[in-house]
Amino acid sequence: MSTEFLVLILGYIFGFYMAWNIGANDVANSMASAVGAGAITIRQAIFIAGILNVVGAVFLGGHVTETIRKGIVSPEVLNDPHLTLIGALAALLAAAAWVSFATWKSLPVSTTHAIVGAMIGFGIMAGGVASVNWGKLGAVVGSWIISPLFSLVIAFATFKLIIRLVLSRAAALAAALRFSPLFVGAAMFVVVLSFVFKTPLGKQLALGLLPALAIAAAAA
Repeated sequence: MSTEFLVLILGYIFGFYMAWNIGANDVANSMASAVGAGAITIRQAIFIAGILNVVGAVFLGGHVTETIRKGIVSPEVLNDPHLTLIGALAALLAAAAWVSFATWKSLPVSTTHAIVGAMIGFGIMAGGVASVNWGKLGAVVGSWIISPLFSLVIAFATFKLIIRLVLSRAAALAAALRFSPLFVGAAMFVVVLSFVFKTPLGKQLALGLLPALAIAAAAA
């Protein structure tokens, strides 16, 4: 059995193991608020997450995959391609094992943080500090800081808007039914805009900003 074939088989196994961990931890993080609010049940959350995770991975996951694949550790720095292959496999297993441990301890952690850290560890061990693309890593770490702050602002503004439009009204249920399409439309606008700009089909269309905004607005 060749090394490449063995790594391929192990890659499938470790990949499924990581996917299971994503379902056990990351999906629980993203769906916890909706389930806790009573908007959906756990069964509904699992069903929705199963569909949307596949759709997101197929249509939009390629950009993140490219960053993990060769954006953190430069393959050019590592002379032996087999070393790069095995190192990436080891990083996948290490990240999955850590998320398993965190899930066992009921800790919400990020699989992104885990796999990036594992790739850095592999890169330094295999090729030294120079093998890590520190510029790209800085952008990734910066997004970890910006993301929660940006989410905080959006969540605060959204909740204030809900209080003003819905919860402060005497007929709160009627107000919720009236304004819920506004929030659903905003979510659809962002999703469609992402598809237009980030999917291969959208890139082939090569639409400008204004046509893309028009399509997203029409879909919303």
